[in-house]
Amino acid sequence: MAQRVRAFRKLKGLTQDELAQRVGMSIAVLGSIERGTRKADEKTLRKISEALDISLHDLLPDAAERKGSE
Repeated sequence: MAQRVRAFRKLKGLTQDELAQRVGMSIAVLGSIERGTRKADEKTLRKISEALDISLHDLLPDAAERKGSE
C-alpha cells in the first residue's frame, strides 16, 4: 500500500508537500506512510484517495480482489 500511495502521487504530479496539504496532514506523516513505517487508518486512506482522485480500492487492490472472490 505504501508504494501505491507514492506511485499514484507521482503519477498525478504532486509533491509530498502538496498531497500532505490536500489531505490535511504533515509531510512527515505522509512520508512515513509512503515509506511503510506508519500504517494509515481507513479514514486517512480515504482522504488520500480523494485527494489523488482515485478509488480506495486503487490503493488496496488485494482487499478489492479478496472481496470480489468471496
